[in-house]
Amino acid sequence: MDGRPAREVGRFGLVEKGTTMDAGSADGAERREAVRGGRAASALDRRSLLRAVAVGGVGAAVIGLGWAPRALAQATPGSSPPARVAELMIDLPAEPPTLDPALAYDADAWSVVHSVYDALVQYGPDGVPEPLLAESLTLLDPLTYEVRLRPGVVFHNGEPFDARSVTASVAHLVDPDVNSQVAEIFRVIERVEEVEPLLVRLRLTGPAPWLPAQMAAWLAMLPPAYAADPTTDLGANPIGTGPYRFAGWNRGSEVALEANPDYFATSPKGRPVADRVAYRFVPDAGTRVADLLAGAGDLVRAVPVDQTETVESGGARVVVQPLSGSAWVRVPTDEAPFDDVRVRRALNHAVDVDAVRVALLGDAGARLPNFFVPGGLGFDPDLRPYAYDPDRARALLAEAGHPDGFATTLEHSADERADVVTAIAGMLEAVGVRAEVRSVEKATFNGTWTDPSAAPLRFVTWRPLFDPYTLLDLLIANGGYLSRHDNPTAQPLIDAAAVETDPAARAELYRQLGRVLHDEPAAIYLYG
Repeated sequence: MDGRPAREVGRFGLVEKGTTMDAGSADGAERREAVRGGRAASALDRRSLLRAVAVGGVGAAVIGLGWAPRALAQATPGSSPPARVAELMIDLPAEPPTLDPALAYDADAWSVVHSVYDALVQYGPDGVPEPLLAESLTLLDPLTYEVRLRPGVVFHNGEPFDARSVTASVAHLVDPDVNSQVAEIFRVIERVEEVEPLLVRLRLTGPAPWLPAQMAAWLAMLPPAYAADPTTDLGANPIGTGPYRFAGWNRGSEVALEANPDYFATSPKGRPVADRVAYRFVPDAGTRVADLLAGAGDLVRAVPVDQTETVESGGARVVVQPLSGSAWVRVPTDEAPFDDVRVRRALNHAVDVDAVRVALLGDAGARLPNFFVPGGLGFDPDLRPYAYDPDRARALLAEAGHPDGFATTLEHSADERADVVTAIAGMLEAVGVRAEVRSVEKATFNGTWTDPSAAPLRFVTWRPLFDPYTLLDLLIANGGYLSRHDNPTAQPLIDAAAVETDPAARAELYRQLGRVLHDEPAAIYLYG
């Protein structure tokens, strides 16, 4: 999970809308997207762009970003649908290590994955799951979800979408040999009961009110015969039901997609807006901007805020879009001196988050008091963020036995904002915490969350956060797949909220948890 947000210029998908989820990336409460005029601009309108980004990514299957596979742009009532173009060129900052939806953990991968695949449900514009390949999803009792499947849908290889697909997709996600980081979440599904070809019941081991939100992000539907073939490589040759079909992958260069002519017309994702799409991998932000302005690229992702003026003066369109995500620096509790709550509080007082936002992020977003974001479960508007107070930070460090500070390491994924991380490290050093900054490749970053030899501090951007269950279960829960955190006060609240089926009661449990995580920090809380 590299998490994932900053400012971006023109990162969309290619349908009339919808797309992916990011487990990390949040440059703030908004993203800036830019699109070159002409063929790309003619396929997009502002309303569809705004709806496309609930979470970040650049989905070719819709015009949007984020893993909220909401049909991006649904035309304004009475208007004509966007004109379809022959080809769109999209620049991504990093090449996905795989296109297996069970192993795709970042926005770049999700941009492609959610263009090729569909899930049973997707995020609606308000963050609430809505049907996609499902016609309906009903909680029959606390341990049973009934899913009525959409008829007439076919996979790109001609296999019909039916109940067998749900069984195969769940089995793949929880397969120990696949080793998905989110497998444990879906092991709550004890079995898939194929009642009829288009009706399944998910029998659970315990109440899981959070399951639909996780299904939207992770449970992409697979063709059962193809998935069962031992020679199949889902990571290199994806086959889904989505608005785009996989056409090829030139490793190190680009992934090619083509419009799915059989995509169902009633999909809330919308319809393809381009016949062909090329996702190119361009690590350097300056090169991505140059591609956009020279006409070599139609949409580009992750453009620094200081290049926004360059983009606009070059004739490209910049669109500001809100995100549901937060940025923070993970702080473990299983290693000294971070096991002392005074040290963790000191780190929060040491960072001038608002200065970072204004100087590097164009004043986007707002400082947060914990992981939770406005509009999401657990956010408490009455809870105040830590004040920037370097004197208080030094005093707390001295109380904890570190009057001269200490040395540590701060790691970030290579596709994150190095300038943001460097600024944070400089502020920590000002109070005596000498943090060596390390940039590592995304795959290494995602594979070393619990490695005791890896840097204890790691900069993370995480989205979406409409429902915080995934973040809490993976990262904060004692024993979570990515967790180096153990808080006996927080754990009972995490456990209780995970099984509470009453929405109001669950929201209150998360607000209580938010206060605990504020007072006993699990991170340096930054912005959302």
